[in-house]
Amino acid sequence: MSIAADTIAAIATPAGAGGIGVVRVSGPAVPAIARALLGRRPRPRHAHLTDFRASDGSLIDRGLLLYFPAPASYTGEPVLELQGHGSPVLLDLLVRRVCALGARLARPGEFTERAFLNGKLDLAQAEAVADLIAARSEAAARAALASLEGAFSRQVQALFERLVTLRVQLEAAIDFPEEEIDFLADPALIAGLEVLRGELAALQAAARCGVRLNDGLRAVIVGRPNAGKSSLLNALAGSERAIVTAVPGTTRDVLREAIELDGFALSLADTAGLRETDDPVEREGVRRARLELERADLALLVTEAEHAEGDLALLAEVPAAARLVVVNKIDLDGSPAQVQMRAGVPWLWLSARTGEGLDALRAQLLRLAGAGGEGAFSARRRHLLALDAVAAALSRAAEALGAARAGELAAEELRAAQRALGEITGAYTSDDLLGAIFASFCIGK
Repeated sequence: MSIAADTIAAIATPAGAGGIGVVRVSGPAVPAIARALLGRRPRPRHAHLTDFRASDGSLIDRGLLLYFPAPASYTGEPVLELQGHGSPVLLDLLVRRVCALGARLARPGEFTERAFLNGKLDLAQAEAVADLIAARSEAAARAALASLEGAFSRQVQALFERLVTLRVQLEAAIDFPEEEIDFLADPALIAGLEVLRGELAALQAAARCGVRLNDGLRAVIVGRPNAGKSSLLNALAGSERAIVTAVPGTTRDVLREAIELDGFALSLADTAGLRETDDPVEREGVRRARLELERADLALLVTEAEHAEGDLALLAEVPAAARLVVVNKIDLDGSPAQVQMRAGVPWLWLSARTGEGLDALRAQLLRLAGAGGEGAFSARRRHLLALDAVAAALSRAAEALGAARAGELAAEELRAAQRALGEITGAYTSDDLLGAIFASFCIGK
């Protein structure tokens, strides 16, 4: 994708009654537009108080003009920011005036796209701009800001450089097949690959946490009918969102609720009780519950003490990345509120009706959502897919370097891993991918 040579303009911040509106302009015509509006050459990075006038000299608005020469600007091009009163009418007139002076209306995300194309941001940082704007919680905003500052990109780049070094070692070994020493059997080469795979696994775990911070933790509440799933949803939401009755099968569709726990976004889905049934409506509800599980970050199994061990079979087919078992109704059986780890899965005893033990569940949900994580950054599912492709390629490379000593195959897998890793930051990318990413931005960014 080539860098456009024209000049673009858009309202950069939403207009509001009594607020400040900003029009942003970027491109080669900016110096001439700035002189036309100000009546003289603007001083770089200086706020000029001026009248913004139409072509016939009539007053549009009075505000501030700021000029940022290339390359020391957001886009890497000459940039102009016009700050005026937050009236949609006035801002529209100002945009029209700028366009009459040689600019055109910007496409969604075009300012950030130009920043990427001009090397001011890599692709992961550019995506973090949109994530920061769309952040639904404090934690998501902090994580997006960390990615914008390069926290994610630096880790990807460090892994990229180690991968290149390993490729150089491997391809050097391939270049000397006539030597008596089997360089492909060098323990340092194989150990280096294993270290690389370990570092990748750590980055994958951090990226999964980053996606949860960005999108919110998606939890699906499952269990047998009448286990208290809807009561638990209501308790966590703090309101009577789901209908609760003593009749099994009351919940027949997926009920979603978005809540916030200490600045972390959580999406809860209450589902129909998982059981075999002849009722066609309830059967459809069970089908939808299983579909929700396929997309979930967390499966939250709600059960009772007498059924707990038997209900574990419901988790056997759960593909969710994480699991929690909630033993509900301790107010009826007299069990104490507690937390236990069984086979790596947290078990919590609580009462959705009285609230006893709910704080421990909230703490577990916060942990899974990424609370307390050091160096948290935002990530997207696109990044996870790329990292999964890297992991698969490294696994095939390790197999090729095994008993077969197939150095050429291993080298090809390392090249594939390098390309997949480069897709995250934009070292390798396509115009179609860039178009899809920046089309999701708002106009003016």
